[in-house]
Amino acid sequence: MNPMDVDDEPGTPPPGIGPIQWHGVPLEGFLNGNSEGITEFTNKKKKTDKYFVTNQKLDLEAYSANYTGHTKINRLTFIADHCPPLAVEALKMALSELKGTGDTVRYHDVYQQLLRVSQSQNVHCPPMDNSWYNATSDAAKTKRNRLEQELKNYKNNLIKESIRMGHNDLGDFYYDIGDLANAMKSYSRTRDYCTTSKHIIDMCLNVIKVSIEMGNFSQIQPHFVKAEQTPEMPDRNITMGKLKCAMALADMDQGQFKKAARNLLDISFEMGSHFSDVISPNDIAVYGGLLSLASFDRMELKKNVFENSDFRQYLEAEPQIRELLQSFYNSKYQKCLDLLENMRSDLKLDIHLHEHVDRIYQNIRQKALVQYFSPFLSVDMNKMAAAFNTDVAQLEPELASLITENHIQARIDSHNKILKVKSADQRSNIFETSIKMGTEYKKQAHFAMLRIKLMRADLVVKTDDRDHRDHR
Repeated sequence: MNPMDVDDEPGTPPPGIGPIQWHGVPLEGFLNGNSEGITEFTNKKKKTDKYFVTNQKLDLEAYSANYTGHTKINRLTFIADHCPPLAVEALKMALSELKGTGDTVRYHDVYQQLLRVSQSQNVHCPPMDNSWYNATSDAAKTKRNRLEQELKNYKNNLIKESIRMGHNDLGDFYYDIGDLANAMKSYSRTRDYCTTSKHIIDMCLNVIKVSIEMGNFSQIQPHFVKAEQTPEMPDRNITMGKLKCAMALADMDQGQFKKAARNLLDISFEMGSHFSDVISPNDIAVYGGLLSLASFDRMELKKNVFENSDFRQYLEAEPQIRELLQSFYNSKYQKCLDLLENMRSDLKLDIHLHEHVDRIYQNIRQKALVQYFSPFLSVDMNKMAAAFNTDVAQLEPELASLITENHIQARIDSHNKILKVKSADQRSNIFETSIKMGTEYKKQAHFAMLRIKLMRADLVVKTDDRDHRDHR
């Protein structure tokens, strides 16, 4: 369908999208409130899981106010894809934001999605703004021709700074209209024309921003290193904060939660909302808090989180995360797990965190189990199950898994439902130590005998005292 062939009034959605369909999935249970929490559907062709969130506690307007630019639009459309109750509102807000850009292609796509969703939920869909669409399309064509001609003139004149600015302006134009591939090419071409530290930093940040939006996280590391090594970095705390945010997202994408947490915890509070076109201060608190719980031990939490003045300021914006960290540190595990469960639905609507939520939760629960058992020689599994708001039947396989992976050195008494510390076999330990000492003694004796034989054969290099004195 040609974007220009859209009527002013909403029409009938494309075939196959009926009033009870949501992206090809039956929607009856969601709108009637019959679904509890998060419902997942497996797409066997793409081998991905499609999930819907219906018990969200998210205030969409307050949430979206934390962001600017493309990331605000991306987050709104992501929520529309995964949360039917908020879909119409999110898509309308996304359309409003898109009218502040030159991305007419995405405006048309989002409007078509709003048309389908409105039809499925039997709500009114406002008409598409064709006058804005046509005017913006025409203006984009004119601006592109002008920028390309200017760049051509700059190249003919061989003015290095003008060529850099020409590529940068063209990159800004492509980014504004949503052509990320060409934006990446234009920004990358400025590399050869950078003459100051600020030029290098701007080039790196532009490439990083586009890479994050494209999901090409492998491009972040080399540009992070290049920017970090740039001398005389302007606004160092703010710039390093942006770079560490980007690196944390790349680490999180690779499942390296501890590295991501360290980067987030190392961000100065001075950065504030300067990177809101990618990540908000609230996200730094949420991501940093959850990843710290999932990867740090108790001493690391105290040192890197609770004694970190900058991160404590970020936590002021997210009191729920602060309470979660304190509950875990103070061994209030039931409260900690309850807080996590209350947050699960909203975290599933986060564009960067959603695919890692289950693994993060699993890591936090495992660390809580290990920390609970660590002071004791034996634990009644019934009491342990009560502390974690579960039953023994579910707790026992979790403990068995932790024992198998050597996170807990213990044995399970299944009959009496007791977890006992595995007593060390002193006899075996003595034998192992003796064998190790004997092997080391044999090795040293062999070296000593070899040296004696070399000395007898006069094959030892000797220092000439006269040369040594002359050297001194």
